[in-house]
Amino acid sequence: MKIVIRVPNWIGDSVMSLPAIQSIKKNFPDSEIWVATREWLKDLFSNNEDLSGIIPLSKDNSISNFYNNIQKLKKEKFNIGILFTNSFSSAFLFFLSKIPERWGYANEGRGIFLTRSIKLKEFKKHQVYYYLNLIENLGLKIQNISFSLKVGKEELNWVEELLKKLKISSNSLIVGMNPGSFYGSAKNWPVEHFVRLSIKFIEELDAEVFIFGSKKENLLNNRISEIERENGKIHNFIGKTTLKELIALISKCNLFISNDSGPMHIANALRIPVIAVFGPTDPERTSPFYPPFKIIQKKVPCAPCKYRDCPVDHKCMKSIKPEEVFEISKELLE
Repeated sequence: MKIVIRVPNWIGDSVMSLPAIQSIKKNFPDSEIWVATREWLKDLFSNNEDLSGIIPLSKDNSISNFYNNIQKLKKEKFNIGILFTNSFSSAFLFFLSKIPERWGYANEGRGIFLTRSIKLKEFKKHQVYYYLNLIENLGLKIQNISFSLKVGKEELNWVEELLKKLKISSNSLIVGMNPGSFYGSAKNWPVEHFVRLSIKFIEELDAEVFIFGSKKENLLNNRISEIERENGKIHNFIGKTTLKELIALISKCNLFISNDSGPMHIANALRIPVIAVFGPTDPERTSPFYPPFKIIQKKVPCAPCKYRDCPVDHKCMKSIKPEEVFEISKELLE
């Protein structure tokens, strides 16, 4: 039997769906488990031993892309399709791909395309349990909730060679930082705070600092590039890595400091100690899942507001000082 899981469209949500994927495999140990995922996310699953294959989907913003996605799914002749996504279009895609059994939450009026649908009005637990709740309500067993990411041999060799090139020894303290996020500027701790924090790690703990981010973050990239030229221990990887390379680099960090973001969840899945800086979003839903981690969030009247861009003074993030994060970081490193 072949089962395809339509995983979420974002890094963090996809990482948080890994325990549910693992549970499906344990319920169907003799079946092939595949994931259908956005093209740019496929490498997140490339070293997952629970999976038999990956269907890279084009963004279905055109009829031709949508048609191509249907053909990719039809070709594999899946018996069951399980939807972790909530969109109408993803259920419609599985329906048109003629997957006999289609299971998922009955959101967005898409229940007409599902053969087994689960109704869910409100869910306030961690997002990991959101996907597990679907599995459980489909009558499957949940066993040993866990998830991890593995780094492939090719990426391990690549990162080892890179560290040699950068003259970073195996016993160096490496601190990873992710100053950006896809969600919007409201989630971002000020870049200058990250810069001041980086300098403290270098001056007081002789650390090497890795800065991560996406190609779209031009302003962030320009500011970090300036600091990189001034200090040889700051290494700017913004927009310079593939997803596989990003995972490999994060795996070498001794500590990871981040806004609420996808790389934060990658670090957590790699079991790297995480400092998570939260502002407009709710850590109850999207915090790191596995210890050790620390959440830093200030109690302000308007948080969590879930705005993408702060319409006021961004006090929830600006009031978190680099010195405070540094002291908490030292505790986590002990």
